[in-house]
Amino acid sequence: LSSLPSSMHFMQVDSVQRWMEELKLMADCECMCILQSKPISMEKEEENELLLSSQHSTCDNLQLLLKRAWIISTELSRIAQKLEKNRWQRVHSMTVRVNCHVRSMINEYNSFCRNSSQEMHQFEKLLLDKCSEFTAFTERCIQNEDEEMLQAMKSCIHETLTTVAQYFGQLIELVLTHEAQNLLRQLDLSDSMDITESALSSLFSLAQEGAHLCRIIAKEGGVAALFKICRQDGFRCLYPQTLRTLASICCVEEGMHQLEKAGGILCLADILTDTSHSEATHAEAAAVIAQITSPQLTFTQHLSSFLENMEEIVTALVKLCQEASSGEVFLLASAALANITFFDTMACEILLQLNAMQILLAACSDRHKVDTPYSRDQVVTILANMSVLDQCASEIIQGNGIQLLMEMLFERSSSGNSSEAAACERVQQKSAVTLARLSRDPEVAEAAVKLSCIPRLIKLCRSPTERNNSDSVLVACLAALRRLALTSPQGLEDADFQQLVKPRLVDSFLLCTNMEESFV
Repeated sequence: LSSLPSSMHFMQVDSVQRWMEELKLMADCECMCILQSKPISMEKEEENELLLSSQHSTCDNLQLLLKRAWIISTELSRIAQKLEKNRWQRVHSMTVRVNCHVRSMINEYNSFCRNSSQEMHQFEKLLLDKCSEFTAFTERCIQNEDEEMLQAMKSCIHETLTTVAQYFGQLIELVLTHEAQNLLRQLDLSDSMDITESALSSLFSLAQEGAHLCRIIAKEGGVAALFKICRQDGFRCLYPQTLRTLASICCVEEGMHQLEKAGGILCLADILTDTSHSEATHAEAAAVIAQITSPQLTFTQHLSSFLENMEEIVTALVKLCQEASSGEVFLLASAALANITFFDTMACEILLQLNAMQILLAACSDRHKVDTPYSRDQVVTILANMSVLDQCASEIIQGNGIQLLMEMLFERSSSGNSSEAAACERVQQKSAVTLARLSRDPEVAEAAVKLSCIPRLIKLCRSPTERNNSDSVLVACLAALRRLALTSPQGLEDADFQQLVKPRLVDSFLLCTNMEESFV
């Protein structure tokens, strides 16, 4: 079943809520599918078509289609599982249900799609015929009690199931490609603000459904079409929405290639440096920069034009951090800067020249800007990457940065949310890494010792709950502790020195990971 669409992505919602949403779709299958989407009489046909088209927007129809497709792909996977267990009755009943779902999906799609291709109609017929054949095949199985005969039929059923899945996957691919083409055609040809905004909204919803959908949009020229909007002054109020859609599409390699080909970096640099644009537009442009420079992506090497415009972009992003009116804007701008410091080491030197260290340290004391562990994660990432420069030490002392790093060693999640807890771990780890790097400067090391960094590092090493059982935090803290111990060995008790500093790092690590907390 490798041909099943792997891109079906839905927001995580409560299971009961999901069940309620799907109940109607599941119940529809119990109806006579041949009657679905049919007018009661010929005279009412035009009226019914009008009702159908006005009842749902393109976005709603696509969501309905994707939900139906997700149900079908799930059912096909379950059929394969039941087939392996020789649950013939279940296999047949589920096959009937899939048959109904497929017919419903095709009827629903054809009710709002008026210009589907001949190739699509051919695949619809192939899929419907194969589903009917599959249903008939499984019906013969439940009427047959000969185990040897059933085992002999099993491979044929599996082959038919694979073919159904293949045809289904190809049909969904055609449908989604067709819808992406329609939306992009609207963007390309429309001069109407309302039509363009509606097409953008539908395209953004489509891009949210996963990487596969983003590849389809990029392949059909979506990136170029979106940058075309960003170059038209008449659509300025749609720039934030357009850039948000671009950020989604550029999570895939095809999107990145198209961005480079469309001269997207220069366009983004122009938007960021144009002071006449709104803060929302600047923030969304920063989000695109953050996406395309993400260190998690392995295909950024071709962004040669980024280096040509890097100084302009970095300057604009620092200014956006300084002037951000909300935590969200600061987060997007600082995330872009953090990623750029991984992308190219020259960025750290530019940041130092722009006094970025002082701006970021000052922002951390402003709760309107830095209000979450996610924002602090971006700031400390920038500090950690900048700390490789020798000039950084004096800057961080002047900005009271050692105190900030000490506070970050106490970062803990208050909500219990796993994503927030992971961000807190990264903050602890990177603050320890920054301390270790900066402490090669005696003045920084002395300041860290005075602020009682050593006891806190020891606590993080010895207490798993303080570091949320994170091994990466432990390693960083051990490295920072060893660096500070060179400057102030008297700050450690003999037991701490013997266990956490004197042995090899790996031995201290193993000792701490096996250590049981004392609750006395």
